[in-house]
Amino acid sequence: MGPGGGQQQQRRPWELGWIPGSLLTSKGEDSEEDEDTEYFDAMEDSTSFITVITQPKEDRKAEGGTGTSSVDWSSDNVLDSASFVSKGSSKVKRRVRIPDKPNYSLNLWSIMKNCIGRELSKIPMPVNFNEPLSMLQRLTEDLEYHHLLDKAVHCTNSVEQMCLVAAFSVSSYSTTVHRIAKPFNPMLGETFELDRMEEMGLRSLCEQVSHHPPSAAHYVFSKHGWSLWQEITIASKFRGKYISIMPLGAIHLEFQASGNHYVWRKSTSTVHNIIVGKLWIDQSGDIEIVNHKTNDRCQLKFIPYSYFSKEAPRKVTGVVSDSQGKAHYVLSGSWDEQMECSKIVHSSSSSSSSDGKQKTVYQTLPAKLLWKKYPLPENAENMYYFSELALTLNELEEGVAPTDSRLRPDQRLMEKGRWDEANTEKQRLEEKQRLSRRRRMESCMSGHGQEKESDGYVPLWFEKRLDPLTGETACIYKGGYWEAKERQDWHMCPNIF
Repeated sequence: MGPGGGQQQQRRPWELGWIPGSLLTSKGEDSEEDEDTEYFDAMEDSTSFITVITQPKEDRKAEGGTGTSSVDWSSDNVLDSASFVSKGSSKVKRRVRIPDKPNYSLNLWSIMKNCIGRELSKIPMPVNFNEPLSMLQRLTEDLEYHHLLDKAVHCTNSVEQMCLVAAFSVSSYSTTVHRIAKPFNPMLGETFELDRMEEMGLRSLCEQVSHHPPSAAHYVFSKHGWSLWQEITIASKFRGKYISIMPLGAIHLEFQASGNHYVWRKSTSTVHNIIVGKLWIDQSGDIEIVNHKTNDRCQLKFIPYSYFSKEAPRKVTGVVSDSQGKAHYVLSGSWDEQMECSKIVHSSSSSSSSDGKQKTVYQTLPAKLLWKKYPLPENAENMYYFSELALTLNELEEGVAPTDSRLRPDQRLMEKGRWDEANTEKQRLEEKQRLSRRRRMESCMSGHGQEKESDGYVPLWFEKRLDPLTGETACIYKGGYWEAKERQDWHMCPNIF
């Protein structure tokens, strides 16, 4: 058994093509590529550096002629108060529980035998393998630790700001340890808004902009001085014993006052024990975060679990460097619990280790806590292991667009525990979506005499643009949603439910 813990209930492959902030797709045509070894069972030279902790008084001696930092680490600064922030109180009373998950049984083989050789994303699956949230709501969960970005706004030192951005990027994986069930794959044109200007200081909007492959666009505006946007699609590879889920698409984060513009991509998620044993999920791979204004960089490494390694499960390490390549901070922690940073006061190369590889030795000051996961609510194990934020996402709200995930009937029935009715509704919605697609394609062929991208579908609130930083085309928010909500004018919305 892997490090996923003993509390998860056993589930099966078709529910697993997801990671937080991403959309489900399973590209069967790629399944013959990259027949590599199972990297997660191999010996891993996990860390490319060694840290030695020194005391603050030694800082000035050790740093010597290596240049001075614009932040006096021994005094109070933004990072000192970044470790934990109270979620505070709000005038709006949010729900703190949902109905307990029913104990439904299902004949797994009756479904599995019909999946052999087929593309998983195109196989209709019963809600029994889902959790009662849409993938758009899961994408919005990336914002749970928004306070890290609110604090980062006040950093005058860009490498210090990078530490908080890196902690934020890692925090989005913290919900995945127990959340093995699949979110609902959104209908084309489905939206989800999070209007939390009072409680969180932000407004977030997601829209499902493509169905095959499933893709979602996301835009967030914070009154504290930052904005975030992304369009995420997923490529998955099924290997029999495990599924690898690789997110495609860049995440952008911009701080208005400084103009600091960060770009990064998500790591690979791997779901293990597909055939036998208890399922568990791991994150692996390298993430590079780049500040395109200053060229500061953070290299994060998500270390895959290995039966042969002495490393702690779910470990993450990283180094933050400036534009000249000089390392300023070491990051360490785990993607499901917490991240710390340590200021580097001196660096040197070690003598070759037993495996013949040289490692950099960083002399650092004692670590400071950047981020710590909030505890799960009471009874979480019977509520799909939802966090406090997740419990509120599907709560009905007045004034949202008629395409909002909260209004999706099969998802609502499933949350209430009425799974048989939910499955009937899910089949109706999927047939309605297929009919709409056929009509669009017929209209495209008869009206234009040529096939258009995405079978003629045009997103409502986002539009395709060339991203000058990545050179890729992505859906960017074009405006109008919140104005339409203010007027309560939703005449332009498609009828998808």
